[in-house]
Amino acid sequence: MTTIKDVAKHAEVSVATVSRVLNNNGYVNSATKERVKRSIDQLNYRPNDVARSLFKGRSKMIALFVPDIMNPYFPELARAVEDVTNRHGYTFVLCNTDDEIEKELTYLNALQQKSIDGFIIVSSTITEEHIENVNVPIIALDRILSANLSSVTVNNREGGREATEYLKSLGCLRIAHISGPENASNTTERMRGYLDVVKNEDWFLSSYVVSGGYNFDKAKEVTINLLKNNPEVDGIFVANDLMGVGAMKAAQSLGIRVPEDLSIIAFDGITLGETTSPSLTTMAQPIYDIGARAAEMLIEQVNDRELPRKTEEFSVKLVERQSTKVRS
Repeated sequence: MTTIKDVAKHAEVSVATVSRVLNNNGYVNSATKERVKRSIDQLNYRPNDVARSLFKGRSKMIALFVPDIMNPYFPELARAVEDVTNRHGYTFVLCNTDDEIEKELTYLNALQQKSIDGFIIVSSTITEEHIENVNVPIIALDRILSANLSSVTVNNREGGREATEYLKSLGCLRIAHISGPENASNTTERMRGYLDVVKNEDWFLSSYVVSGGYNFDKAKEVTINLLKNNPEVDGIFVANDLMGVGAMKAAQSLGIRVPEDLSIIAFDGITLGETTSPSLTTMAQPIYDIGARAAEMLIEQVNDRELPRKTEEFSVKLVERQSTKVRS
């Protein structure tokens, strides 16, 4: 394998001169620069990325942490981040963390040792304390990690409120909620939107709120229990689409017709919701846009560490499909 020393010898210059040409750093006269470039081409030299990252203090790598790669929401999000980072010449690293703090910290430590340039993190478990010693930029995506970090999210509370009001407008008289994982900020905000609408209703019971952990199997299980214990429930706002599909399967297993007996609305707007039978009514996030914006913000901060913290919030949109009754 050709080394930088081989290039220097072939071009009859020092190793330092070859490094300056490779990194476009420092003065090299045009004739010498052309001679070095010819030697690089003739010897088919490929610079070692690790060595270059040590020289520059930059790796041109950006990592995205997601809690569950099996949830179709996250591949759709990752595609946007990858598109933007690649367009700017960065290598994209996708880390599936299972929302386990041990895995998240292992990735954080390992990637910092490889001179990672920055992180985009979706997490319910990372806290400000866990990242206080991370010395590269971090963007929180989908969920707020710290008031001191830049973030890209959607209007979760307003979306939860609109979803619940929509069920009321269809004539639903007992509306339940399947929430996400306890520590996720978007779980809290979507639940607050739901409670804004129902908490003062004389029919509201605390048993109408159960956690599905943003997981299909768990959502199906808790929905079965919810409907068995509260057969009067005729509407459910589910905090994400994957759980929404689980809730529909739960109703089907109990012989409850959707939407004739039970209207279900979820949150996310992933492609999966269009393919189910019935198709899933949802509060659709602009998934690609928020992923792309998070990547753009991170690259901006990588290039200028003095930029102030930013918080950007996108709007969600009601998409009416077949899992809810037709408006009368």
